[in-house]
Amino acid sequence: MTEHPISHENGRSDAARSPAPADPRGALLRGRETAQPPGLAAPAPGGGPEPCPPAGTDRAAGLPRACADASAAAGDPGSEHSQPAAGEPGTHRPRPVPEDVAPAGPGGAPTAAGSGGADRRTGRGPAPGTPMPMRRDGDRLRFVGAATRRIARGIDLDEIVMGLCRATVPTFSDAILVYLRDPLPVGDERPSGPVVLRLRRTDHIPEDRDTDGFLLPATQPVEPDLGATTELCEVRPGGALAEVLRGVRPVFADAPAARAALPELIGADLPVPGGQRAILAPLRGRRRVIGAALFLRGPERPAFETDDLLVAAQLATHSALGIDKAVLYGREAYIADELQRTMLPETLPRPTGVRLASRYLPAAETARVGGDWYDAIPLPGSRVALVVGDVMGHSMTSAAIMGQLRTTAQTLAGLDLPPQEVLHHLDEQAQRLGSDRMATCLYAVYDPVSHRITIANAGHPPPVLLHLGGRAEVLRVPPGAPIGVGGVDFEAVELDAPAGATLLLYTDGLVESRLRDVWTGIEQLRERLSATAQLTGPDHPPPLEALCDEVLDMLGPGDRDDDIALLAARFDGIAPSDVAYWFLEPEDSAPGRARRLARRALARWDMEELTDAVELLVSEVVTNAVRYATRPVTLRLLRTEVLRCEVGDDVPQLPRLRQARATDEGGRGLYLVNRLARRWGATRLSTGKVVWFELNRG
Repeated sequence: MTEHPISHENGRSDAARSPAPADPRGALLRGRETAQPPGLAAPAPGGGPEPCPPAGTDRAAGLPRACADASAAAGDPGSEHSQPAAGEPGTHRPRPVPEDVAPAGPGGAPTAAGSGGADRRTGRGPAPGTPMPMRRDGDRLRFVGAATRRIARGIDLDEIVMGLCRATVPTFSDAILVYLRDPLPVGDERPSGPVVLRLRRTDHIPEDRDTDGFLLPATQPVEPDLGATTELCEVRPGGALAEVLRGVRPVFADAPAARAALPELIGADLPVPGGQRAILAPLRGRRRVIGAALFLRGPERPAFETDDLLVAAQLATHSALGIDKAVLYGREAYIADELQRTMLPETLPRPTGVRLASRYLPAAETARVGGDWYDAIPLPGSRVALVVGDVMGHSMTSAAIMGQLRTTAQTLAGLDLPPQEVLHHLDEQAQRLGSDRMATCLYAVYDPVSHRITIANAGHPPPVLLHLGGRAEVLRVPPGAPIGVGGVDFEAVELDAPAGATLLLYTDGLVESRLRDVWTGIEQLRERLSATAQLTGPDHPPPLEALCDEVLDMLGPGDRDDDIALLAARFDGIAPSDVAYWFLEPEDSAPGRARRLARRALARWDMEELTDAVELLVSEVVTNAVRYATRPVTLRLLRTEVLRCEVGDDVPQLPRLRQARATDEGGRGLYLVNRLARRWGATRLSTGKVVWFELNRG
């Protein structure tokens, strides 16, 4: 049932229903064939409706229903949302009836007092089963008020257009077509190219009725039949449609300008009801016309009146302004989403010996950006840095500060600084950004070879480690002071990271809300992790993606006060049997010894097919290292999905790939590495550098 206070009489019998047309748009434009009622209603004595008694009169003592309903509606500004009293029969509240339209008696026939329902121009009464016309200015005002409130409730484009359709059908029209510009202009931007209108939504009265016989609005949008007509309309400059849109004011379909404009809008093969049964209303936003709405009435319903043009103008104005605001809101939301997306990792890396999964949830639909972030940064020696942080607030400013701190953390991680040193430099950077720039951060470095993890904390909630057997523990790490306080030292701890264990890093939005404190939330998180691990058994850890989803499911109604960043790391590690490690003295015989050691390791791993390539590349990289090194050079081979070779020395300068000339005696070593290796790179360390390359296993 529609929420607007307009009365409906009992509908026609099911046998009188005609089949729905095959073309949905044609169904909107062609009225159903219905015979006009043979009788004409006689006017009430005195040429008007029976006057209503003053307030306080007993309504049961002969008060006409029209007066009772009208006075009830006038006395209650929010009557379109009111509920029936407990003692009233039925579940629907009575609708106010225009004062010159009498209530229907049994079977849908008007009562003796209802002779005022005749059309003022023709003297004919409305057909049974159709909404009653709005005769009084008060009826129209109440309808416009209810309709604009419904339109204003929408926050996005689809909600506003749907609100316009649902508010007008069937109260104001039998069908509506809404066309909008494609694309819709945003703000002050000037659209280029021709003006194109696209059919955005349609709605009409369906054939089905409820048990009371009232017509019901369609519950789903009616899509146009694209096989019969196109949904796009190009507005020709200087054409009839362009003139109507430029005029801004709604016009009847029988107006000369509208008769020429409608075929251009909806197509020449779709007829429009004749007379004043169609209104074409331009939709004008703040600066330009953004579309048009076509209101239609069938032949069994009274035609539109001149005052209905004012109603259509109000509906069009409110809808157009709402669409303008929705487009602006959509652009702002898109900017916020893009900002937040670019501030976070697009994809997580795939470091050796660890698997990663992450989640991010904004604080609310109206606060899409925030200061929470996470990161995973590959480090030399197959290690990986795991970072999670939280800048105070969830605004554009918080997101901007978060982006600067995340970039700083990536730069510091590239220098291979200890975790406590990284937090110290982040603290200095936050103080340079401003005196009130506060953030919490947790920085951890995982080494898959030693199966150890080093963690430093700056006022962040402690991580939770889920062991393979299903036991979850909150790691004891020094809490530290938040970043931005200044003048504090940060402490790092080194813990075991057994294979199969899962480390969960998170922000306080996951465990803290108005309904619970931080430690209560951490305990609930620990219990949820333990319960989830029990489902897969003691020897099989739960899948990472499913584990992240399960953790977020612990949030209940009212638990979302802040944005949430979540980073989960599954430690697989590298077995000692897959690692070969040597020290080489910086002397001329070091390259030859490196080739022999690599050959033996490959034979032990049954990878002799890579011997030639590995010997050549190891020889070139070790030769470059011993040429400038003053301390022993390290050589390490790692067997994982690929074969990785790492050569470290105490010289901080990184090698650069260059094109050697024909007369040069050197400079071709890195060229060979670049051509033969799957990947290669060089990373500066606090004690020197590491040059590494990878080869695909045969």
